Amino acid sequence: MKELEFYMNLDYEIKIRKLAEDEGSGWFAQIPLLPGCMSDGGTVDECLVNLEDAKKGWIEACIELGREVPEPSKTTDFSGQLRVRMPKSLHQALSERAKEENISLNQFILYQLSRGIGYKVSLPNGVVPSHNGKQF
Repeated sequence: MKELEFYMNLDYEIKIRKLAEDEGSGWFAQIPLLPGCMSDGGTVDECLVNLEDAKKGWIEACIELGREVPEPSKTTDFSGQLRVRMPKSLHQALSERAKEENISLNQFILYQLSRGIGYKVSLPNGVVPSHNGKQF
């Protein structure tokens, strides 16, 4: 089994959010790949320091119990290409919207997927597609 230091140096995704007053204010952070590994703090920095301590304890417990510690995927594990099957009507609608925006179908789909998971993206032509009340 790998050592604690190995896991502590891996680049785990961290999700952090501001807590509402009824949640106690401050900040909350977690490492989704390590279930239950979470912490909070009055400031972002304090929250992240506390999360690092929680991560260390989480990994130490796994090692002591002989359990496998999840490792984050590397972006090199993905080619950036994906084949997707969809209804012809959806393909047509996406193609028409891309033409309306004067961008390629690939760029339009990439833009919509990125928006759907919360990525901030801009299109090569600087245009932000209008929505015309349509949801994709």
